[in-house]
Amino acid sequence: MSVIYLLISVSIFVAICFFIAFIIAVKSGQYDDDYTPSVRILFDDETKIISQNNNSPIEEKQV
Repeated sequence: MSVIYLLISVSIFVAICFFIAFIIAVKSGQYDDDYTPSVRILFDDETKIISQNNNSPIEEKQV
């Protein structure tokens, strides 16, 4: 029975260490995404001109 108490206390200690490491990584900017906002403009929806029977151009967005 004492082994269970030892394992539970060690696992809680390890979990707390991982949680502290995660908090430190978040505060230091490890998970900030600096790349996606600068590239997002390159993948904007393109417009396409389609002519109908009356020969008037209409802009249509691709989805």
